[in-house]
Amino acid sequence: MPTKMASKRDYYEVLGVTKEASADDIKKAYRKQALANHPDRNPGDHEAETRFKECAEAFEVLSDDNKRTVYDRHGHAGLNGRGGVHEFHDIGDIFEQFGEMFGFGDIFGVGGRGRGRSGARKGESLKTRITLTLPEVAKG
Repeated sequence: MPTKMASKRDYYEVLGVTKEASADDIKKAYRKQALANHPDRNPGDHEAETRFKECAEAFEVLSDDNKRTVYDRHGHAGLNGRGGVHEFHDIGDIFEQFGEMFGFGDIFGVGGRGRGRSGARKGESLKTRITLTLPEVAKG
């Protein structure tokens, strides 16, 4: 299976900014890219979804001073194995970050894990079936 590292573009290139860009410039560039490539604006366009994920990943690194320093010194290889890049497991992870970035919280209803929490990932929860009567449901 090929590695992702070989195909990753430079994060500055992804956002269309220079290495000297300020935090505000990076944020503005991310917003522009995220809105232009958002899946809701580009239904069925898998390339736009890929660009959306790519710019979210670039923003996560370049907007964090520590991650940006590591990236500037060592590139993508410096972030591997250090937890430097958020791993997106599904589109819900992207929406969660998008909502946090714009101050919406979990408006898309797909996140809920929150930053820094080590909550259960999709598929790790247990399911069970219970039968309740209408009076039991009404009582809570």
